[in-house]
Parts: sequence; structure tokens; C-alpha cells
Amino acid sequence: MTHLWIRAESRANEERTGVTPEGVTALREAGFRVTVEDSPTRILPTDAFAQAGADIAPEGSWPEAPRDAIIFGLKELPEADTPLEHRHIMFGHAYKGQAAGQRLLKRFNAGGGTLYDLEYLVEENGRRVAAFGYWAGYAGAAVSVLAWAAQQRGEICPSVSTWRDSPTMLEALRAALNGKRPENALVIGALGRVGSGAADLCKALDIPVTGWDMAETAHGGPFPEVLEHAMFFNCILAAPGCPVFVPAEAAKAPGALRVIGDIACDPQSDFSPVKVYNLETDWTNPITRVSDDPVLDVMAIDNLPSLLPLESSQDFAGQILPHLLQLDQIDSGVWGRAKATFETHKAEVTA
Repeated sequence: MTHLWIRAESRANEERTGVTPEGVTALREAGFRVTVEDSPTRILPTDAFAQAGADIAPEGSWPEAPRDAIIFGLKELPEADTPLEHRHIMFGHAYKGQAAGQRLLKRFNAGGGTLYDLEYLVEENGRRVAAFGYWAGYAGAAVSVLAWAAQQRGEICPSVSTWRDSPTMLEALRAALNGKRPENALVIGALGRVGSGAADLCKALDIPVTGWDMAETAHGGPFPEVLEHAMFFNCILAAPGCPVFVPAEAAKAPGALRVIGDIACDPQSDFSPVKVYNLETDWTNPITRVSDDPVLDVMAIDNLPSLLPLESSQDFAGQILPHLLQLDQIDSGVWGRAKATFETHKAEVTA
């Protein structure tokens, strides 16, 4: 019997879940055993999972889970150097040269476990099977608009916290804008999930959007148009060959640009297309001010969908469930491809 263990998220401000109680019911009906760790912060209550038939385990008890259990979480594990023996499904952020990712791969190497990275859970054509991208784009654009509104008041963007739902978020944004709005916004990756979310948020606030995708960026740069927009949203993942949209010198360049929403948020990758900053921001300090003259703020929060935890959880859980139901064939299909990617990168660390 395949045993799926849903761990509690240990990261601050993380209320999302990758499995809903309805998903637990479907998994159990398919013959799976499901364990869910208790969590005081998860957007869906533990009792609902218990009522769906899940076994309930103490928060953070996954290291003591049976060796054959598959551990499923979303964000990173608590920092440690202990070997990882289990099979883990999560966003590992380990394959682009990140220092924390290299440590994570070494832990798997030491313990003999396997990482099934959700970012690399893909169909044969390379398309991801499940992603939070739309809500990342939506929430990332929202925080960036808050940063722009704060600039109009001569202030720095204040801290942010979860919104109950997207209508509540829009109401808060309209209040912050107080009748004003950015003149325009440029979205890179407009045809993807993330870009669609960012564009939809802007359109809901009547902010004109210039949507770019592969056709508009194929020449590789430079891209002076970025500086001609009040807001710029990077919605494509850092990868080898990715063009630089915002070079380091753009921080002091004259132009209309006032807020960068680096929604893809991979500043420590060698392939980051936004070079004016190098550290993520967070809910307490949502922006980095990279220039005072002209004013330029960068929003780079890496758990944006958590700002809308209910909608983003329900969306993602619906996408991933059909593939979780295939975990009894974990050496094939999307799972087999994810394992092959892991083995390649683990070998590089070992070498």
C-alpha cells in the first residue's frame, strides 16, 4: 500500500497545502494510506483531514515516518545537515546553483533519499503538471501595486499579510491607490500561468498592460522598453540562456520605471534576468529599494501564493491530485522524469 505523508509546513507565513480533505478521500478510495501532520497554521483545519479518513501525526514528525512513506510538502525543509532517507515531494530550489539547494542535495546523497521536485514534475513536452503560478502572478502584482501606491505617499511599502480571498485583496488595493494608478505595466511571460495572473490583477485595477512573451524577447536584448513602463513584472523562470531584462546599471537609469515585481524570484541564480538586486524580500519587508533617485523598488517575495492561501491551495491541489493517484507507479511517467532530473543533479554535486 502506498503511504503518502503530508507534512506540516515549517516556514513562517506558509498556510498553503498541496492536498485538500477531498483529495484525501480520493486517495483513500484508490487504496492509499494517508497521514497528515497536525498544523496550527494550515488554511484547512486538521479536523477536516481526519474526517476524510487521514491518520493524524504530530507536527514535524515526518523524520520518524516509516521508511517507505512518501513525504509531501510544499516549501523547504527545516535547515539541518541530517541525511534525508525518505522520498520527498516538494519545491526544492536545488538545481540552479543555489547554495541552500546544494546543501539539500548533499543531504539526500548522504541519506539515500530522493527528491521529486514539484518544479520539475513535467509531462513529456516539458510542461509542468501542477503550479501555483497564476496566484503567484496575481499576488506578486498586488504587492507591487502596493509598493507603487506607497511611493505616491512618499513611503516604503508596508508589511503584508494574507487576504481572505481575491475580492478582498482588490478592495484593499483600490483603497491604497486612492484613485491613482500606474500609467502602464510590462509583463514578461504574459502567455504563461504567472504572467496571466499578473496581467489579470492589473486589468482588474484598470492598469494598462503590455504583454510580452517569447516572440517579443527572442532577440535577446537589450530591452529599453522596460524603462519606459511604470511597472515591470518578470514572470519567467531563470534558466540557461535567459535574457537579462534589467541589467545592474538600470537601477540608476532615467525613465518611467518605479517598481519591479520579480515574481519568478530567483535572484541568487546565475541565470536571473533581473540584476539590480541579489536577495529575496519577505512579508515584513516586501520591497528592496535599489535606488532613491530615481526611486526604484524591487518586490521579490518567494512564497507569493501564500498571500491567498485558500484559493491557491484549492487550485494547486486540484492540479496535482491526478498525479498523486499515480504514486503507486512512482518509477514511471511524471514521477520517473522527476527522479531522473534529481539523479542528474545529485551526481553533479557528488562529482
